[in-house]
Amino acid sequence: MKFTINRQKFTDVLNNVSRAIPGKTTIPILTGIKIEVNPDGVTLIGSDADISIESFLSNQDESLQLNIKEQGSIVVGARLFNDIIRKLPTNEILLESDSNYLLTITSGPAVFTLNGQDGAAYPHLPEIDFENTVSLPTLAFKEMINHTIFSASNQESRPILTGLNLSIHPDYISGVATDSHRLSRREIPVELNTDLLDLTNVTIPKKTVTELVRIVEDDQKLQMLVNEQQVIFILENLTIYSRLLEGNYPDTDRLIPSNHQTQLVVNANDFLAAIERASLMSHQSKNNIVQLSIKDQAVELSVSGNERGRASEDIQLKAVSGQDLLISFNPDYMRDALKSFNGIDIKIDFQTAVRPMLLSALDGSDLAHNELLQLLTPIRTHQS
Repeated sequence: MKFTINRQKFTDVLNNVSRAIPGKTTIPILTGIKIEVNPDGVTLIGSDADISIESFLSNQDESLQLNIKEQGSIVVGARLFNDIIRKLPTNEILLESDSNYLLTITSGPAVFTLNGQDGAAYPHLPEIDFENTVSLPTLAFKEMINHTIFSASNQESRPILTGLNLSIHPDYISGVATDSHRLSRREIPVELNTDLLDLTNVTIPKKTVTELVRIVEDDQKLQMLVNEQQVIFILENLTIYSRLLEGNYPDTDRLIPSNHQTQLVVNANDFLAAIERASLMSHQSKNNIVQLSIKDQAVELSVSGNERGRASEDIQLKAVSGQDLLISFNPDYMRDALKSFNGIDIKIDFQTAVRPMLLSALDGSDLAHNELLQLLTPIRTHQS
């Protein structure tokens, strides 16, 4: 293969593709990037076997300054290759490989030669059936991920909880993540092809959706295809392939309480600031617990039982109603939940000191199926 290309544009694409490449792997070839050249353009692929990212650089894109001279393919070690490309001295670079899979990189006076492998030895990606893709509202879908994925588990003991569960309905998509201590659910309205509704429930690994948010621009068109045990996200010149998590996701709808005994109405940012101040003290303790006291229409956030000291703060309220309550919780979980509401007024519904608390927007959306819920399990203490 042989081609010239704009170094900066090439670097940007390399950065995206490299997100899939593992730091460690039992399959040595996956530490490399596959470069494949044909008359239409250059394809780059990175993979860790669970997630693969493929990017196509078309020779019709004038900004790439792409000039294809010979076809071919090669796999070259990703980390060193990326570092070299990033530091080359000129904007135009020449990449050329020979029959012994030696890749020569030329940029002005700088010349590097890297040992590569046969591109044919790289794992093949599945074919895409574009007739069965679902068009997603890109910005809303990215918001769904950002509002939920932090609640997914990091513990491999229950793999199904380490991802984002998508439930696909005729006029909306629901995304849920939980680690059994907290739960996040976001619904977004979307018009879908009802013929595709056999794809009703899939669970996508956390890494996949996290990288998707980092890569996809808000104004890009995004499509999704579910194919057996794989999900594929398709952009104009970039495709993300990922395995799905196996197993049945728990029925989380039954965990959402339908009533409450106590309710607070607060501004999310005001309460977040108070939580962060309390965390300065709670983080000095092994338990990392804060307490919320609701008594006689007054609300206090406090941290005690800490050898470094204690903290307390009267919370700014919009409203409070119901029974008095003393409840303890993890402030880091509460912080993550509050951030997802982007500073709006929210209501926090409490059942008892040992039942989950529910956070939701005070004012509902004008659109159906456009809501965000956060559920937090309290921590039992001798005072609860």
